[in-house]
Amino acid sequence: MTTKILLVDDHDIMRDGLTALLSLAGDMEVIGSVATGEEAVIAAQSLHPDVVVMDLVLPTLNGLDATLRILEERPLTHVIVLSACHTSEHLHRALRAGARGYVTKTSASSDLVLAIRTVVAGKQYVSPGIISMPAEPGAAGYKQSCTSLSRREREVLRQLVAGASSVEIGQILSLSPKSIDTYRHRIMVKLGVGNRADLIRVTLQYDLVTV
Repeated sequence: MTTKILLVDDHDIMRDGLTALLSLAGDMEVIGSVATGEEAVIAAQSLHPDVVVMDLVLPTLNGLDATLRILEERPLTHVIVLSACHTSEHLHRALRAGARGYVTKTSASSDLVLAIRTVVAGKQYVSPGIISMPAEPGAAGYKQSCTSLSRREREVLRQLVAGASSVEIGQILSLSPKSIDTYRHRIMVKLGVGNRADLIRVTLQYDLVTV
């Protein structure tokens, strides 16, 4: 099957080079190429890519915020950050936003195709030389992180796992949907997950709340 890819970078020459690189893979097709975070969100909604290759530094809306917005609407989309930043801080911020891969621009020619195939297969990919991938905390680690949740955050998490939307949870708790989204983001940061799908998976897998 052909993997559909959306490229997001504010430099035309970078997008053109990536398009040429990925066209040689044989099993990949670039279906969109945009220059800003806002354009990325719109393109992801209309084009339904399998993978979004996302720069971090973008005009108007940065790559991390664009990633969060894309995954909020399309949680099964795979986002791979392609960045000139090499620090562990940037890596962890990208993973917390929901990215499934992190590739440095200096290693794009050797790593990007492999990264795309890896995340499509359901795994995470980080360019060698940045930092070792953090291991999943496991039951004890998640339960310890869960103890830092406030009573309100636990209630929001319970409702999320039960399948309620932000609007429905807001009605139950007499809060605005925007407040619920803020609580959800805090919960995701505390539990170290990057998107709603992983949040629900971890909660159910490790029995963090009683629904």
